[in-house]
Amino acid sequence: MGADFHEVRFPLDVALRGSGGPGRMTEIVTLASGREHRNSRWADSRRRYDAGLGIRTLDALHAVLAFFEERRGRLYGFRYRDRVDSRSGPPSRPVSATDQAIGTGDGATRSFQLAKTYGSGPLPYRRTIAKPVTESVTVAVAGLALPPAGFACDGTTGRVTLAAAPPAGAAVTAGFLFDVPVRFDTDDLTVDLSAFTAGEIPKVPLVEIVP
Repeated sequence: MGADFHEVRFPLDVALRGSGGPGRMTEIVTLASGREHRNSRWADSRRRYDAGLGIRTLDALHAVLAFFEERRGRLYGFRYRDRVDSRSGPPSRPVSATDQAIGTGDGATRSFQLAKTYGSGPLPYRRTIAKPVTESVTVAVAGLALPPAGFACDGTTGRVTLAAAPPAGAAVTAGFLFDVPVRFDTDDLTVDLSAFTAGEIPKVPLVEIVP
């Protein structure tokens, strides 16, 4: 992500009422015997959202239209807050520096990528977190939280750089809030004002930009 991404957040009051979640691409071939061969076409999941559910007033509709115009439709990406999945731990728990493992010290490496792991069974999924909320990030080495001066986080990439390299074998963990990098999934945002005032919700499709 570079010049085609704007480090701005979609209107939060609208986003928190939206709908959506992760999707995957699985290819399934059914043999004559009835058995299946399944193959995952994507290494990572990709989230889709409909932000239209969050538009309840004309003012909110105007704010979304302005945001759409400034992003030039599908041209520029932006940040979106997923109301279900926007922190390193469960939604009901405060962020903790030990929430997610992001690396292991080797005595030399100081830079680590923020990530979130889903599941603890035979095939956990590790998701790269590229758009953290910088001021929310906290880091621990061997279970001990570092002071703010002990690390720096790049909010545009999710890379964390420690002031000192962790000793060999030391677990590096982090806690954070984060946004999802998305873009509009349409170049036409159609609004029927008579339908809107009658309670019909406009569709505002968004799709995740996989880092």
